[in-house]
Amino acid sequence: MDKRKVALITGGGTGIGRAVALQLAARGIDIAVNYSRSAQEARETAAEAQKLGIEALALQADVADDAQVRNMIETTVQHFGRLDYLVNSAGTTRFVAAGDLEGLTGEYWDDIMAVNVKGVFFACRAAAPHLKKTGGAIVTVTSIAGFTGKGSSIAYAASKAAAISLTKSLAQILAPEIRVNSVAPGIVLTRWVAGREDHVARLGADTPLGRVCGPEDVADVIVPLLLTAGMVTGQTIIVDGGAIL
Repeated sequence: MDKRKVALITGGGTGIGRAVALQLAARGIDIAVNYSRSAQEARETAAEAQKLGIEALALQADVADDAQVRNMIETTVQHFGRLDYLVNSAGTTRFVAAGDLEGLTGEYWDDIMAVNVKGVFFACRAAAPHLKKTGGAIVTVTSIAGFTGKGSSIAYAASKAAAISLTKSLAQILAPEIRVNSVAPGIVLTRWVAGREDHVARLGADTPLGRVCGPEDVADVIVPLLLTAGMVTGQTIIVDGGAIL
C-alpha cells in the first residue's frame, strides 16, 4: 500500500490552520501541526485529527527563526517519510490605527515582517527539496489587506502584499514540480477578533453574501488548491464574501 500523503500546517493549532488540518485529515492525509506558543491548541488539533484515522504530530517552531523552521521540516520528513503539502497559516499583527504613524514602532514592523514574510519564505525554502520529490503544493494565507492597504495596521497590510508577491516569485521559481498559491481572506471569525465580534458581524452583513467568513470557509478554498487544482499556480484567491468589491 502507498504511504499516505503528508501536510505541514504552520499555525495549525488554531483558526484557519486548524480548519485546514482537520479537512486534510478527513481526506486521509497525515498532518504535522506547527505552533509557536499555542501548544495546548496544537495538541488538541492533532488529537482530533487522529480520530479521523490518520497520524498527526504537533511541532513547536517559531517560523521567523530559520534554524527552527529547517529543524521542523526535517523532523516532519523523518517522522512521516515524505512531505506533500505546505500551508503557511502562521501569522501575527499589531492593532495600530492607520492614522497613528508614530504608534507603529520599528519593533512592530520587525515582528510582523519576520513572521508574515520571512517566515513564509523560510518554510517554503526548507520544504522545497522535499515537495519537489512528491510533486507537492504550497498555499499561503495572505489577506485582502494586501490589496486594499487597510487592516489591523499598515505594517500588516504591507506584509500581506509582500507575501502575495512572494507567492508569484516562488510559483515561477519552483515550477513545474511545485505549485504555489495563496488565499486572501477578509475578516475571519477567529480569536484575532475576540471582543470585536459585533463589529465584525456588522461588516459581514454589508458584504454581498451578507456574512463574515469562518475558518472553514477559508479552508474550503485552501484544500482544493492543494489537492486538485493541478493547473493553478501563482494565484491569490480572495475569500471575503465580496467585501473587496
